[in-house]
Amino acid sequence: MPMVTSDVEISAAFSILSVDPAMPAINPPKSCVMLHRIHFHPTSSPPSAATTATSAVLRHTPPSASPSAAVELEVSDEVAGYHAHAVGGHQSCSAVVQEICAPVDTIWSVVRRFDAPQVYKHFVRSCDVISGDGDVGTLRRVRVVSGLPAAVSDERLEILDDRRHVISFSVVGGDHRLSNYRSVTSLHPTDQGITTVVESYVVDTPAGNTKEETCVFVDTIVRCNLQSLAQIAENLARRERREKINDDNDDSTAS
Repeated sequence: MPMVTSDVEISAAFSILSVDPAMPAINPPKSCVMLHRIHFHPTSSPPSAATTATSAVLRHTPPSASPSAAVELEVSDEVAGYHAHAVGGHQSCSAVVQEICAPVDTIWSVVRRFDAPQVYKHFVRSCDVISGDGDVGTLRRVRVVSGLPAAVSDERLEILDDRRHVISFSVVGGDHRLSNYRSVTSLHPTDQGITTVVESYVVDTPAGNTKEETCVFVDTIVRCNLQSLAQIAENLARRERREKINDDNDDSTAS
């Protein structure tokens, strides 16, 4: 069961970057910090005919866990390459993983809407497309809710891969402390009907903050967004199933 981010954890993360989320700021216990790191390893065995596109593994481990507790996700080289961020010495990089009980196409229909991040990102107040028609290179202006270290963020769509279910954007302007932010989100269906969502990012570490503090803050925001995405996508999947059942019943009655 995915861990649900509490108001206390959100408040603690906001306090790290001296942000007021309209609630008391406290220091979180270390157990609240869920930092997932992504590493890339080539598979040792040759791929079969059924998995010729699969030759890499995404591996993430919470720092407090032993290496044996790591979860590995087999993906194509192309998807692994999308998550391979070039990280400078002054930058922070991390990833958050969320399992969603919904078909990949249902989730992708929400995630790919670069013009409407507010559908599942609760910290986004509004979004306007500045230029572009939704393809790579499109620019959007995002206005965020009060309490975050920003008011406006200008963002560019860097990747939109409908076949592999990968989307990426970078921050190119605005008034905030998260400079040179770039994220990559990929969706990975399983045979059990569960879709695993991986969102990785790289960002400049703000002056006066450590890399760990930066990751705590950004991980909390990303985790909140993905938990919201899970709720919305699962509700949408249930509605789609009900509609299919009703359509099947109508067809049966008509025949």
